[in-house]
Amino acid sequence: MSLKRTWLAVPAVLALSLAACSSGGGTGSESGTDQSGDAGAGEVSAEMITANSTEPQNPLIPTNTNEVGGGRVVDLLFSGLVYYAADGSVHNEAAESIETEDSQTYTVTLKADQTFSDGTPVTAASYVDAWNLGAKGEHLSAYFFAPIAGTTEDGLIESGDTISGLTVVDDTTFTIELKQPESDFPLRLGYSAFFPLPQSTLDDPEKGGEEPIGNGPYKLGGEGWVHNERLQLVPSESYTGGRTPANGGIDFIFYPTQTAAYADLLSGQLDVLDAIPDEALATFEQELGDRAINQPAAIFQSFTIPESLEHFAGEEGILRRQAISMAINREEITTAIFSGTRTPARDFTSPVIDGWDGNLTNATVLDFNADKAKELWAQAEAISPYTGKFEIAYNSDGGHQAWVDAVANQLVNNLGIDAAGKPYPDFKSLRDEVTSRTIKTAFRTGWQADYPALGNFLGPLYGTGAGSNDGDYSNPDFDALLSDAAAAATPEEGTALLQDAQEILLEDLPAVPLWYSNVTGGYAEVAQNVEFGWNSVPLYYEISK
Repeated sequence: MSLKRTWLAVPAVLALSLAACSSGGGTGSESGTDQSGDAGAGEVSAEMITANSTEPQNPLIPTNTNEVGGGRVVDLLFSGLVYYAADGSVHNEAAESIETEDSQTYTVTLKADQTFSDGTPVTAASYVDAWNLGAKGEHLSAYFFAPIAGTTEDGLIESGDTISGLTVVDDTTFTIELKQPESDFPLRLGYSAFFPLPQSTLDDPEKGGEEPIGNGPYKLGGEGWVHNERLQLVPSESYTGGRTPANGGIDFIFYPTQTAAYADLLSGQLDVLDAIPDEALATFEQELGDRAINQPAAIFQSFTIPESLEHFAGEEGILRRQAISMAINREEITTAIFSGTRTPARDFTSPVIDGWDGNLTNATVLDFNADKAKELWAQAEAISPYTGKFEIAYNSDGGHQAWVDAVANQLVNNLGIDAAGKPYPDFKSLRDEVTSRTIKTAFRTGWQADYPALGNFLGPLYGTGAGSNDGDYSNPDFDALLSDAAAAATPEEGTALLQDAQEILLEDLPAVPLWYSNVTGGYAEVAQNVEFGWNSVPLYYEISK
């Protein structure tokens, strides 16, 4: 008879992903020391911290939030079964234990006497019912439920109104049955798709998304959510987990540009900034001194060419995608525009993730080779002549114009085509067209990892039907390798299969990899204990002033 084991106590299970970000954490440890004798780590400041952000694209339902502006808020409003520390290590939060005998059926036991910020109890049903809601067709994060028995390949409920692989045992216990053994499945449970919801939100998701009630370290407070202006959070008295707030709240300000946010940081009007504008990359470390943040992060940048665009499907499309990729001089752009705070991409993941390999066979498509690019474009022209302008859409509030213009100019010079950037006023405007599939151009894309694993960069973005598969890419051979990797007996076997899957992506190029990002940011003189995590997000709850 096999012995039941507690997942977090088994190092072999975690090897694939938990060592991932050892190089990405720690920069904030020096900058976060208490230098002034004011409120330090573990002490609570009554003052609210100001931080930059963007207007969330959607109402704040965790399973329908897959972008940074909304993601950073729901991560503070809600608690998962586990949470990720700055270095990517995993810690139980709402879960007392996550146990399994076979890596296919997991028993989750919740800590007792937890409540939402409205005082109602957090129960096993709070999780199971929220996941069932997320596995409906209108929710962006349904793909994350695909491993669970009773869901389709894209994570939707297979039959009826509930996922058959989820069973509530009692108020503090539920079980998760997977379609196949997946030893790293519990690692994913700190992602927002797996957060719980109170009954009031389950009954009225529209109201719950606008006035969210969570079980996390913060709750909506102060001025609340003032659309297109700011969103304020205050500490939740009901929270008992490990992310205890050291401040009086977070005031997220929605800036029209990163330039405006940086100006406020320099003038002392903003406490924490998580992105430096292009024009300040060469000088911000001198301007901010030891308050500057420049560290590796699990961030991948690209632009996506939808499968639906004319001339970009089939053999012709692959030739054109490869030609465009090889016409881009990534080294030149990362040096001239980003002052070395970006690294030219060699794959679709991130060097800070364990198992990364910068020497994949098909990565030659990412090498700058103008002659080969022209040759490939000419081969595509022989299939069907290209007419019109190749445009790359981007959001003007995100500091993307300089690199988009540089890429477009290189395509003009190296392919002889008409190419240009297409600006949108803000992130939401761009994403609304992307998610509604009304966009008619290529568009900038990026991925900030949900959990520290190679597969998180691949499945959610390029798996058939995945919630963040913005270009509607589909390749059954790629999907099969993802599935095989998830079921691999060892982390090493899984990594090898994922790299085979990447070889397919480098052939098909559903997105054109550009570079990996460092997180570049900074904080005001009054801010204390500032630390940026493995995924580039500040640990807001630690900050005081």
